[in-house]
Amino acid sequence: MILNVNATRMELTRLKKEYRIALSGHKLLKDKRDEMMRQFLIIAKQCRELRSELASSLSGVAQEFAIASAVMGKNRLKTALMMTDKEMTVDVSYKNVMSVPIAQFSYDEENMPKSYSDDFTARELTAGIQKLSDNKDKLLKLAELEGAVAKLASELEKTRRRVNSLEYVMIPNYRDTIKFIKMKIEENDRSNTTRLLKVKDMMIEQRIYQNKKSADSASK
Repeated sequence: MILNVNATRMELTRLKKEYRIALSGHKLLKDKRDEMMRQFLIIAKQCRELRSELASSLSGVAQEFAIASAVMGKNRLKTALMMTDKEMTVDVSYKNVMSVPIAQFSYDEENMPKSYSDDFTARELTAGIQKLSDNKDKLLKLAELEGAVAKLASELEKTRRRVNSLEYVMIPNYRDTIKFIKMKIEENDRSNTTRLLKVKDMMIEQRIYQNKKSADSASK
């Protein structure tokens, strides 16, 4: 599509500059997209492997909680789950991956006395909670990786749209408009040249006519 601009040399110079900037930006965005995709695939693979590992490590936890609920009753189970023997504070920091802020989790665990006795708790509940506790590092890491995958996927989509906009809309528009202005300028130049040649021919004819008139006057 040809942009709505005046077909002048000044506009041509401006559009050529913007065209070069668009080409440079397109290359940078493509490089960013490719590297971001590489990082995305690496993190997605880590996420998939860790999820599979946790699925294996935490197998049976749901069943143990179901048995504990049957043995203790739902109300006692809820009461027991509301009480904990440890307090954990999760700290969030951020690192940049291709200018995308990715959350990283760390925690500081403080030992505290148990709030309930194992004597009144089903052993299946204790076993299930212990499995979750043993895998808390991996669970936090999985949350970190899944957050990174989601953010990188979102940024990848935005970058892809920008690349496509430049590649299929802006750059072709600049190219077509520059070509159109060049053709108009060349056409105007040809018209001006033709006009000047006609004026020159008219001036020559006028001079010849004047010379002939002068010669005729002199012969009389």
